[in-house]
Amino acid sequence: MERAHYDIHVTGRVQGVRFRQGALEMSLSLGVNGHAMDLPDGSVRIVAEGQREALEHLLAWCRIGPPLALVKEVIVKEGPFQQYLHFHVQR
Repeated sequence: MERAHYDIHVTGRVQGVRFRQGALEMSLSLGVNGHAMDLPDGSVRIVAEGQREALEHLLAWCRIGPPLALVKEVIVKEGPFQQYLHFHVQR
C-alpha cells in the first residue's frame, strides 16, 4: 500500500466547533499520524501521513467536518513524508 503526506487547509466556520478534536479522533481511527492546528485567519491546517486510502477518508471527513462546522473550502497539497509517530492537536 502506498503511503503519502497531505497538507490540508480547511476554511469556513471551522474553529470553535471541535474540528481539531474531530480530526484527531478520525485520524486515530484510521491510523493516520500528524497534527491539526488553528490558524490566525480562522482556518484549520491538518498535516497527515499514512496509507493513501486512509488519508482519502480523512479528506472526505474534512469536507464535512463535525456537526457545528460549515466547511467552505478544502485545499490539499501532497508533500514529502515526515514520518510522524502519532497524531496530536497543536494549541
